[in-house]
Amino acid sequence: MHRPPAVAFVLVTVVIDVIGIGLIIPVLPMLVGEFTASREAQTYWYGLLVLTFGSAQFACAPLLGALSDRFGRRPVLLSSMAGMGLMFFLTTQVTSLLALLATRVLGGALSANMAVANAYVADVTPPERRAKSLGLVGAAFGIGFILGPVLGGLLGHYDVRLPFLVAAALCALNFLYGASVVPESLPPERRRAIAFGRVNPFAALVGLTRLRNVGLLVGVIAINNLAQFILHTTWVLYTAFRFGWGPRETGLSLFVVGVAATVVQGGLLGPLLRKLGDRRAVLCGLASGVLAYAGYGLATQGWMMYAIIFCNFLAYAVGPAMLAFISKAADPREQGLVMGTLASLASLMVVIAPLIGTPLLAEVSHLPANDWRVGLPYLLSSALNLAALGMAAVHFARHRQARPATVGAAQ
Repeated sequence: MHRPPAVAFVLVTVVIDVIGIGLIIPVLPMLVGEFTASREAQTYWYGLLVLTFGSAQFACAPLLGALSDRFGRRPVLLSSMAGMGLMFFLTTQVTSLLALLATRVLGGALSANMAVANAYVADVTPPERRAKSLGLVGAAFGIGFILGPVLGGLLGHYDVRLPFLVAAALCALNFLYGASVVPESLPPERRRAIAFGRVNPFAALVGLTRLRNVGLLVGVIAINNLAQFILHTTWVLYTAFRFGWGPRETGLSLFVVGVAATVVQGGLLGPLLRKLGDRRAVLCGLASGVLAYAGYGLATQGWMMYAIIFCNFLAYAVGPAMLAFISKAADPREQGLVMGTLASLASLMVVIAPLIGTPLLAEVSHLPANDWRVGLPYLLSSALNLAALGMAAVHFARHRQARPATVGAAQ
Protein backbone atom coordinates (compact mmCIF):
# COMPACT_ATOMS: atom_id res chain seq x y z
CA MET A 1 0.00 0.00 0.00
CA HIS A 2 1.29 3.47 -0.92
CA ARG A 3 2.08 5.63 2.10
CA PRO A 4 1.80 9.43 1.87
CA PRO A 5 5.00 11.36 2.64
CA ALA A 6 5.18 12.43 6.27
CA VAL A 7 7.75 14.07 8.52
CA ALA A 8 7.53 11.17 10.99
CA PHE A 9 8.99 8.71 8.48
CA VAL A 10 12.15 10.72 7.87
CA LEU A 11 12.58 11.57 11.56
CA VAL A 12 13.05 7.87 12.33
CA THR A 13 15.75 7.57 9.66
CA VAL A 14 17.54 10.61 11.13
CA VAL A 15 17.43 9.15 14.66
CA ILE A 16 18.90 5.80 13.56
CA ASP A 17 21.51 7.49 11.35
CA VAL A 18 22.69 9.88 14.08
CA ILE A 19 22.87 7.10 16.66
CA GLY A 20 25.33 5.39 14.29
CA ILE A 21 27.39 8.56 13.89
CA GLY A 22 27.21 9.37 17.60
CA LEU A 23 28.50 5.93 18.55
CA ILE A 24 31.95 6.68 17.11
CA ILE A 25 32.47 10.22 18.42
CA PRO A 26 33.87 9.28 21.86
CA VAL A 27 36.22 6.64 20.43
CA LEU A 28 37.59 7.93 17.11
CA PRO A 29 40.33 10.05 18.80
CA MET A 30 41.23 7.01 20.91
CA LEU A 31 41.49 4.85 17.79
CA VAL A 32 43.84 7.45 16.32
CA GLY A 33 45.84 7.27 19.54
CA GLU A 34 46.56 3.58 18.86
CA PHE A 35 48.66 4.65 15.87
CA THR A 36 50.39 7.72 17.36
CA ALA A 37 53.09 8.19 19.98
CA SER A 38 52.22 11.58 21.55
CA ARG A 39 49.32 13.84 22.44
CA GLU A 40 50.46 16.36 19.86
CA ALA A 41 50.58 13.77 17.03
CA GLN A 42 47.22 12.34 18.12
CA THR A 43 45.63 15.79 17.97
CA TYR A 44 47.09 16.64 14.55
CA TRP A 45 46.06 13.29 13.01
CA TYR A 46 42.57 13.50 14.47
CA GLY A 47 42.25 16.98 13.01
CA LEU A 48 43.34 15.62 9.62
CA LEU A 49 40.63 12.92 9.78
CA VAL A 50 37.98 15.53 10.55
CA LEU A 51 39.30 17.75 7.76
CA THR A 52 39.22 14.87 5.26
CA PHE A 53 35.65 13.93 6.16
CA GLY A 54 34.50 17.54 5.89
CA SER A 55 36.30 18.10 2.57
CA ALA A 56 34.61 15.10 0.97
CA GLN A 57 31.25 16.18 2.39
CA PHE A 58 31.74 19.76 1.16
CA ALA A 59 32.55 18.60 -2.37
CA CYS A 60 29.66 16.14 -2.63
CA ALA A 61 26.76 17.60 -0.60
CA PRO A 62 25.41 19.98 -3.33
CA LEU A 63 25.61 17.19 -5.92
CA LEU A 64 23.71 14.79 -3.70
CA GLY A 65 21.14 17.48 -2.93
CA ALA A 66 20.70 18.17 -6.65
CA LEU A 67 20.45 14.43 -7.34
CA SER A 68 17.60 14.32 -4.85
CA ASP A 69 15.91 17.19 -6.74
CA ARG A 70 16.21 15.14 -9.95
CA PHE A 71 15.53 11.55 -8.84
CA GLY A 72 13.76 12.04 -5.51
CA ARG A 73 14.82 12.06 -1.86
CA ARG A 74 14.34 8.35 -1.19
CA PRO A 75 17.05 6.84 -3.46
CA VAL A 76 19.63 9.35 -2.24
CA LEU A 77 18.79 8.63 1.39
CA LEU A 78 19.10 4.88 0.80
CA SER A 79 22.43 5.22 -1.03
CA SER A 80 23.81 7.36 1.79
CA MET A 81 22.75 4.83 4.43
CA ALA A 82 24.44 1.99 2.55
CA GLY A 83 27.65 3.96 2.03
CA MET A 84 27.90 5.02 5.66
CA GLY A 85 27.41 1.44 6.79
CA LEU A 86 30.24 0.30 4.55
CA MET A 87 32.47 3.06 5.91
CA PHE A 88 31.82 2.06 9.52
CA PHE A 89 32.51 -1.61 8.80
CA LEU A 90 35.75 -0.89 6.95
CA THR A 91 36.90 1.20 9.91
CA THR A 92 36.82 -1.91 12.10
CA GLN A 93 39.35 -3.52 9.74
CA VAL A 94 41.94 -0.73 9.42
CA THR A 95 45.52 -1.33 10.48
CA SER A 96 47.04 2.06 9.65
CA LEU A 97 46.28 5.76 9.76
CA LEU A 98 46.24 5.97 5.96
CA ALA A 99 43.56 3.27 5.77
CA LEU A 100 41.57 5.10 8.43
CA LEU A 101 41.91 8.27 6.36
CA ALA A 102 40.50 6.47 3.31
CA THR A 103 37.38 5.40 5.21
CA ARG A 104 36.74 9.02 6.20
CA VAL A 105 36.83 10.07 2.54
CA LEU A 106 34.16 7.48 1.74
CA GLY A 107 32.02 8.47 4.71
CA GLY A 108 32.21 12.19 3.99
CA ALA A 109 31.28 11.76 0.33
CA LEU A 110 28.11 9.82 1.16
CA SER A 111 26.96 11.53 4.37
CA ALA A 112 24.06 13.44 2.81
CA ASN A 113 21.31 12.27 5.12
CA MET A 114 20.78 15.50 7.06
CA ALA A 115 20.66 17.72 3.95
CA VAL A 116 18.25 15.42 2.14
CA ALA A 117 16.20 14.94 5.31
CA ASN A 118 15.81 18.72 5.60
CA ALA A 119 14.77 18.88 1.93
CA TYR A 120 12.26 16.06 2.56
CA VAL A 121 10.73 18.05 5.42
CA ALA A 122 10.63 21.21 3.27
CA ASP A 123 8.79 19.20 0.56
CA VAL A 124 5.93 18.19 2.84
CA THR A 125 5.65 21.21 5.16
CA PRO A 126 4.01 24.57 4.35
CA PRO A 127 6.28 27.62 4.79
CA GLU A 128 4.53 28.88 7.92
CA ARG A 129 5.22 25.59 9.73
CA ARG A 130 8.66 24.95 8.32
CA ALA A 131 10.74 26.32 11.22
CA LYS A 132 8.92 24.06 13.67
CA SER A 133 9.24 21.01 11.38
CA LEU A 134 12.94 21.66 10.79
CA GLY A 135 13.20 21.92 14.56
CA LEU A 136 11.80 18.38 14.78
CA VAL A 137 14.64 17.22 12.51
CA GLY A 138 17.01 18.90 14.94
CA ALA A 139 15.24 17.15 17.80
CA ALA A 140 15.60 13.80 16.01
CA PHE A 141 19.29 14.62 15.64
CA GLY A 142 19.35 15.35 19.37
CA ILE A 143 17.71 12.02 20.22
CA GLY A 144 20.39 10.28 18.17
CA PHE A 145 22.98 12.21 20.15
CA ILE A 146 21.32 11.23 23.41
CA LEU A 147 21.70 7.54 22.62
CA GLY A 148 24.71 7.33 20.30
CA PRO A 149 27.60 8.89 22.23
CA VAL A 150 26.70 7.36 25.59
CA LEU A 151 26.42 3.90 23.98
CA GLY A 152 29.65 4.52 22.08
CA GLY A 153 31.39 5.58 25.27
CA LEU A 154 30.24 2.47 27.14
CA LEU A 155 31.15 0.12 24.27
CA GLY A 156 34.43 1.92 23.59
CA HIS A 157 35.45 1.46 27.21
CA TYR A 158 35.86 -2.24 26.38
CA ASP A 159 36.99 -2.05 22.72
CA VAL A 160 37.44 1.11 20.66
CA ARG A 161 36.40 -0.73 17.46
CA LEU A 162 33.16 -2.16 18.84
CA PRO A 163 31.13 1.07 18.38
CA PHE A 164 32.05 1.13 14.67
CA LEU A 165 30.70 -2.40 14.24
CA VAL A 166 27.45 -1.49 16.01
CA ALA A 167 27.19 1.67 13.87
CA ALA A 168 27.51 -0.45 10.71
CA ALA A 169 24.70 -2.70 11.94
CA LEU A 170 22.50 0.34 12.63
CA CYS A 171 23.11 1.65 9.12
CA ALA A 172 22.02 -1.72 7.74
CA LEU A 173 18.88 -1.55 9.89
CA ASN A 174 18.22 2.00 8.70
CA PHE A 175 18.62 0.93 5.06
CA LEU A 176 16.07 -1.86 5.52
CA TYR A 177 13.67 0.53 7.26
CA GLY A 178 14.04 3.13 4.51
CA ALA A 179 13.64 0.61 1.72
CA SER A 180 10.47 -0.89 3.19
CA VAL A 181 8.76 2.03 4.93
CA VAL A 182 9.93 5.52 3.91
CA PRO A 183 7.93 6.91 0.96
CA GLU A 184 9.07 9.43 -1.65
CA SER A 185 8.29 13.08 -0.85
CA LEU A 186 9.08 14.74 -4.19
CA PRO A 187 6.50 14.08 -6.94
CA PRO A 188 7.76 13.77 -10.53
CA GLU A 189 6.21 17.07 -11.64
CA ARG A 190 8.34 18.97 -9.09
CA ARG A 191 11.64 17.40 -10.11
CA ARG A 192 14.16 19.23 -12.24
CA ALA A 193 17.17 18.36 -14.35
CA ILE A 194 20.63 18.68 -12.86
CA ALA A 195 22.54 21.76 -13.95
CA PHE A 196 26.07 20.58 -13.24
CA GLY A 197 27.43 24.10 -13.25
CA ARG A 198 25.27 24.79 -10.20
CA VAL A 199 26.41 21.80 -8.13
CA ASN A 200 29.94 23.11 -7.92
CA PRO A 201 30.04 23.70 -4.15
CA PHE A 202 31.56 27.16 -4.46
CA ALA A 203 29.09 28.22 -7.17
CA ALA A 204 26.25 26.87 -5.05
CA LEU A 205 27.42 28.96 -2.10
CA VAL A 206 27.38 32.07 -4.29
CA GLY A 207 23.83 31.16 -5.28
CA LEU A 208 22.75 31.33 -1.64
CA THR A 209 23.81 34.96 -1.42
CA ARG A 210 21.41 35.84 -4.27
CA LEU A 211 18.31 34.88 -2.30
CA ARG A 212 16.32 38.00 -1.50
CA ASN A 213 16.47 39.48 2.02
CA VAL A 214 19.03 36.90 3.20
CA GLY A 215 22.26 38.84 2.80
CA LEU A 216 24.54 38.60 5.83
CA LEU A 217 22.63 35.61 7.24
CA VAL A 218 24.71 33.27 5.07
CA GLY A 219 27.82 34.63 6.77
CA VAL A 220 26.15 34.32 10.18
CA ILE A 221 25.43 30.65 9.51
CA ALA A 222 29.00 30.07 8.36
CA ILE A 223 30.67 31.74 11.34
CA ASN A 224 28.30 30.19 13.86
CA ASN A 225 28.97 26.76 12.33
CA LEU A 226 32.72 27.38 12.45
CA ALA A 227 32.53 28.16 16.17
CA GLN A 228 30.48 25.00 16.76
CA PHE A 229 32.79 22.75 14.76
CA ILE A 230 35.90 24.04 16.51
CA LEU A 231 34.19 22.84 19.69
CA HIS A 232 33.14 19.53 18.11
CA THR A 233 36.57 18.72 16.73
CA THR A 234 38.35 19.40 20.02
CA TRP A 235 35.78 18.31 22.64
CA VAL A 236 36.96 14.73 23.20
CA LEU A 237 40.66 15.56 23.35
CA TYR A 238 40.15 18.85 25.23
CA THR A 239 38.15 17.18 28.02
CA ALA A 240 40.74 14.39 28.16
CA PHE A 241 43.59 16.89 28.55
CA ARG A 242 41.71 19.24 30.89
CA PHE A 243 39.76 16.84 33.11
CA GLY A 244 41.22 13.39 32.34
CA TRP A 245 37.94 12.18 30.79
CA GLY A 246 37.79 8.87 28.88
CA PRO A 247 35.19 7.50 26.42
CA ARG A 248 32.60 6.93 29.16
CA GLU A 249 32.80 10.47 30.52
CA THR A 250 32.86 11.99 27.04
CA GLY A 251 29.89 9.88 25.98
CA LEU A 252 27.95 11.01 29.04
CA SER A 253 28.66 14.69 28.34
CA LEU A 254 27.47 14.32 24.74
CA PHE A 255 24.41 12.50 26.08
CA VAL A 256 23.59 15.62 28.10
CA VAL A 257 24.09 17.82 25.01
CA GLY A 258 21.64 15.61 23.14
CA VAL A 259 19.07 15.88 25.94
CA ALA A 260 19.32 19.68 25.97
CA ALA A 261 19.07 19.94 22.16
CA THR A 262 16.08 17.61 22.02
CA VAL A 263 14.16 19.37 24.79
CA VAL A 264 14.65 22.76 23.13
CA GLN A 265 14.13 21.80 19.48
CA GLY A 266 11.45 19.19 20.07
CA GLY A 267 9.44 20.88 22.84
CA LEU A 268 10.45 24.47 23.56
CA LEU A 269 11.19 25.75 20.05
CA GLY A 270 7.57 26.54 19.16
CA PRO A 271 6.90 28.53 22.37
CA LEU A 272 10.31 30.23 22.11
CA LEU A 273 9.63 31.36 18.54
CA ARG A 274 6.15 32.60 19.47
CA LYS A 275 7.50 34.45 22.49
CA LEU A 276 10.67 35.91 20.99
CA GLY A 277 10.07 35.77 17.24
CA ASP A 278 12.52 34.27 14.74
CA ARG A 279 14.90 37.20 14.76
CA ARG A 280 15.11 37.73 18.50
CA ALA A 281 15.52 33.96 18.99
CA VAL A 282 18.56 34.05 16.68
CA LEU A 283 20.10 37.04 18.50
CA CYS A 284 19.50 35.63 21.98
CA GLY A 285 20.81 32.21 20.95
CA LEU A 286 24.00 33.69 19.50
CA ALA A 287 24.56 35.81 22.62
CA SER A 288 24.11 32.73 24.78
CA GLY A 289 26.72 30.94 22.67
CA VAL A 290 29.25 33.73 23.22
CA LEU A 291 29.06 33.24 26.97
CA ALA A 292 28.93 29.43 26.80
CA TYR A 293 32.06 29.03 24.67
CA ALA A 294 34.01 31.32 26.99
CA GLY A 295 32.76 29.27 29.94
CA TYR A 296 33.87 25.98 28.34
CA GLY A 297 37.34 27.39 27.76
CA LEU A 298 37.76 28.72 31.29
CA ALA A 299 36.14 25.82 33.20
CA THR A 300 38.39 24.24 35.81
CA GLN A 301 36.14 21.35 36.90
CA GLY A 302 34.27 18.81 34.80
CA TRP A 303 30.90 19.52 36.43
CA MET A 304 31.07 23.08 35.13
CA MET A 305 30.75 21.79 31.56
CA TYR A 306 27.36 20.27 32.40
CA ALA A 307 26.11 23.48 34.01
CA ILE A 308 27.08 25.47 30.91
CA ILE A 309 25.39 22.97 28.57
CA PHE A 310 22.05 23.46 30.34
CA CYS A 311 22.39 27.25 30.64
CA ASN A 312 23.09 27.50 26.90
CA PHE A 313 19.64 26.18 25.88
CA LEU A 314 18.77 29.24 23.74
CA ALA A 315 21.62 28.42 21.36
CA TYR A 316 19.77 25.32 20.16
CA ALA A 317 17.06 27.52 18.61
CA VAL A 318 19.50 29.30 16.28
CA GLY A 319 19.91 26.52 13.70
CA PRO A 320 16.22 25.81 12.95
CA ALA A 321 15.35 29.53 12.87
CA MET A 322 18.19 30.27 10.43
CA LEU A 323 17.28 27.28 8.23
CA ALA A 324 13.70 28.55 8.08
CA PHE A 325 14.84 32.01 6.94
CA ILE A 326 16.87 30.52 4.09
CA SER A 327 14.27 27.91 3.14
CA LYS A 328 11.54 30.54 2.79
CA ALA A 329 13.76 32.49 0.41
CA ALA A 330 14.30 29.51 -1.92
CA ASP A 331 12.31 28.28 -4.91
CA PRO A 332 10.15 25.31 -3.77
CA ARG A 333 11.61 23.26 -6.64
CA GLU A 334 15.16 23.80 -5.35
CA GLN A 335 14.82 22.89 -1.67
CA GLY A 336 17.15 19.90 -2.14
CA LEU A 337 19.84 22.02 -3.79
CA VAL A 338 19.51 24.78 -1.19
CA MET A 339 19.60 22.39 1.76
CA GLY A 340 22.48 20.52 0.14
CA THR A 341 24.32 23.81 -0.28
CA LEU A 342 23.73 24.72 3.37
CA ALA A 343 25.10 21.30 4.27
CA SER A 344 28.05 22.05 2.02
CA LEU A 345 28.54 25.37 3.80
CA ALA A 346 28.56 23.51 7.11
CA SER A 347 31.00 21.00 5.62
CA LEU A 348 33.29 23.83 4.54
CA MET A 349 33.34 24.93 8.17
CA VAL A 350 34.15 21.32 9.11
CA VAL A 351 37.14 21.64 6.79
CA ILE A 352 38.28 24.94 8.26
CA ALA A 353 37.64 24.09 11.93
CA PRO A 354 40.37 21.42 12.33
CA LEU A 355 42.80 23.69 10.50
CA ILE A 356 42.28 26.16 13.35
CA GLY A 357 41.06 24.30 16.42
CA THR A 358 43.18 21.15 16.50
CA PRO A 359 46.56 22.85 15.82
CA LEU A 360 45.71 25.37 18.52
CA LEU A 361 44.88 22.56 20.96
CA ALA A 362 47.98 20.62 19.90
CA GLU A 363 50.19 23.60 20.70
CA VAL A 364 48.83 23.85 24.27
CA SER A 365 48.45 20.10 24.87
CA HIS A 366 51.71 19.98 26.86
CA LEU A 367 50.55 22.64 29.35
CA PRO A 368 49.25 21.76 32.84
CA ALA A 369 45.55 20.91 32.91
CA ASN A 370 44.71 24.01 34.99
CA ASP A 371 46.44 26.45 32.62
CA TRP A 372 43.79 28.76 31.07
CA ARG A 373 45.53 28.57 27.70
CA VAL A 374 44.38 24.95 27.27
CA GLY A 375 40.94 26.46 26.61
CA LEU A 376 42.12 28.75 23.77
CA PRO A 377 40.10 26.91 21.06
CA TYR A 378 36.87 27.69 22.92
CA LEU A 379 37.81 31.30 23.62
CA LEU A 380 38.28 31.62 19.86
CA SER A 381 34.82 30.09 19.33
CA SER A 382 33.39 32.69 21.71
CA ALA A 383 34.96 35.49 19.66
CA LEU A 384 33.61 34.01 16.42
CA ASN A 385 30.09 33.77 17.83
CA LEU A 386 30.37 37.40 18.93
CA ALA A 387 31.18 38.33 15.31
CA ALA A 388 28.17 36.30 14.11
CA LEU A 389 25.96 38.07 16.64
CA GLY A 390 27.10 41.46 15.35
CA MET A 391 26.45 40.46 11.72
CA ALA A 392 22.97 39.15 12.56
CA ALA A 393 22.11 42.35 14.42
CA VAL A 394 23.22 44.46 11.45
CA HIS A 395 21.21 42.33 9.01
CA PHE A 396 18.01 42.46 11.04
CA ALA A 397 18.40 46.21 11.54
CA ARG A 398 18.61 46.66 7.77
CA HIS A 399 15.60 44.41 7.10
CA ARG A 400 13.22 45.32 9.92
CA GLN A 401 10.12 44.94 7.78
CA ALA A 402 11.39 42.73 4.95
CA ARG A 403 10.63 39.04 5.04
CA PRO A 404 12.49 36.45 2.96
CA ALA A 405 10.98 36.20 -0.52
CA THR A 406 11.18 33.28 -2.89
CA VAL A 407 13.50 33.40 -5.88
CA GLY A 408 10.44 33.04 -8.08
CA ALA A 409 8.91 36.14 -6.55
CA ALA A 410 12.16 37.99 -7.03
CA GLN A 411 12.12 37.16 -10.68
